[in-house]
Amino acid sequence: MKRIESVKNTQVKHWKKLQTKKERELSKTFIIEGFHLVEEALKTKDIVREIIISESVTIPSTLKVDNVNMTIVTDEVMKFISETENSQGIAAVCEQFQHTNTRFSKLLLVDAVQDPGNLGTMIRTADAAGLDAVIVGEGCVDVYNSKVVRSTQGAIFHLPIIKANLEEWIMSLQEEKIDIYGTALDDRAVYYKEVTAKQSFALLVGNEGSGVNPILLNRTTKNLYIPIHGKSESLNVAVATGILLYHLQN
Repeated sequence: MKRIESVKNTQVKHWKKLQTKKERELSKTFIIEGFHLVEEALKTKDIVREIIISESVTIPSTLKVDNVNMTIVTDEVMKFISETENSQGIAAVCEQFQHTNTRFSKLLLVDAVQDPGNLGTMIRTADAAGLDAVIVGEGCVDVYNSKVVRSTQGAIFHLPIIKANLEEWIMSLQEEKIDIYGTALDDRAVYYKEVTAKQSFALLVGNEGSGVNPILLNRTTKNLYIPIHGKSESLNVAVATGILLYHLQN
């Protein structure tokens, strides 16, 4: 078990850099914080590369840390690498996911969602709704952004999250005869309760301000809308995603 006491340590500097997308992509790793996320990560085989624990924190017996590299650091070092205001004194470096399976029956397709809280909540909702995978398209916030990861509440470790070209995925799903439902507010959109999903489906949702790319919307089976009964102009994309996913699952 290693011990690090200086924020100038090379390893500590690397952990700090994992707060940036560039370093995460170079190293193919990301950093998580807090007991809950670490516990969820440990349930996934071979994904946790290293656990970082503050000297003032005791590891609970519920954490299965056998055969995992462990580094003890000072509270100063933990504060230096932490992005949360009130650190729980535990973090972990995890491997980014490598998914080889590309055949799923229930998917969420995400186009250019840029708010990390929204993307994280959508991943969490997709997990709760029993979907098989989330496909994250171009223009989206980085899946391994710390705010995204925290917002998933561990769901990021429960189902495949794949960064890919949505147009290619839609074409592939069409070949497999899987219905793709977009989200839109134009005259061609259908009231979502008029649609009953089959055993296999994909839901396509888009950017907070501009919605789904029109090119993608033109390739869907149907586009759905959720009526607004009050004075608000629109629903938050994560809220709308939850409503539609649970309807389509039923």
